[in-house]
Amino acid sequence: MECKVAVISGDGIGPEIVREAKKVMDAVAEKYGHSIIYTDVLMGGASIDVHGIPLTDQAVADCQAADAVLMGSIGGNTSTSPWYQLPADRRPEAGLLKLRKSLCLFANLRPASLYQELKKACPLKDEVIKDGFDLMIMRELTGGLYFGERKTVEENGVWKAYDTLTYDENEIRRIAKRGFEIAKKRRKKVTSVDKANVLDSSRLWRKVVEEVAKEYPDVVLEHMLVDNCAMQLVKDPGQFDVILTENMFGDILSDEASMITGSIGMLPSASLNDTKFGLYEPSGGSAPDIAGQNIANPIATILSAAMMFRFSFDLDQEADAIERAVQQVLTEGYRTGDILSEGCKQVSTSQMGDLIAERI
Repeated sequence: MECKVAVISGDGIGPEIVREAKKVMDAVAEKYGHSIIYTDVLMGGASIDVHGIPLTDQAVADCQAADAVLMGSIGGNTSTSPWYQLPADRRPEAGLLKLRKSLCLFANLRPASLYQELKKACPLKDEVIKDGFDLMIMRELTGGLYFGERKTVEENGVWKAYDTLTYDENEIRRIAKRGFEIAKKRRKKVTSVDKANVLDSSRLWRKVVEEVAKEYPDVVLEHMLVDNCAMQLVKDPGQFDVILTENMFGDILSDEASMITGSIGMLPSASLNDTKFGLYEPSGGSAPDIAGQNIANPIATILSAAMMFRFSFDLDQEADAIERAVQQVLTEGYRTGDILSEGCKQVSTSQMGDLIAERI
């Protein structure tokens, strides 16, 4: 099979972790007889440095011409980087928002599970972790507060800022359907997270989700307010199967979920549209403070590549091979610094990539 992959290495640790993911993907391609054609694409600060804007039309076209997109990380230090002296629509993250919208990537899948080997790296107590957890956060990605109308104005000598949170029923329905479909293949439970006690957008969200639930009688639906969900994630994460939620809530909750896995460097993600096309990236940020030191954890990016094989290429055997290789390396006691515990062997970013690729 020929797979065309647009590669956005991005900023900070992005180029380092993407390099290791490509290393593993190439090992898979060689073993299973596939051909992967990579196209390098600039986005974020890397694009600003060259083109003056975070995402060019040509970059969008290059991504649209691919079968899938593999991305590292976007952005830099918001306090010191000159990128953040620019207007908001020219900063690195604006490129990512534009790309998501241009590619119609409305469904964000962020799995969070705890490897038994990483229980010591998990900040939760053993009595909370119990037998571990395995949950999927389904985040709506192209609507809500991040894409609503916004402005900053001066009124009577006082600066005032507005951000508008809007959803229509069709946006809610399509992400809800995707969430219930995923739940059917897992443990058949959906926890829809909103703030329906306060927000009109959440009341509409809850109404539409309940309508969609009628089409999936074998899936259990429960509603949970977002503040309670944040608490329950650290109180009893094992209760969750699929968490279905809107854009901003999903952004926050998925970062929380990443930390209870032991490290944000362990959390992959996929952003999908109505077709097989998807953008695959680790859930962590660009970590500019450790960029270039060869110490970042590449596992989330490598597991994102596994999701690419599974969801965009329908190559489940190849995805399984990557996930087994990651499991094997962890079982053998190899760790990057962020997940290091007593008795384990610390390795660099590139060494971790080598070890996983060797076990494909």
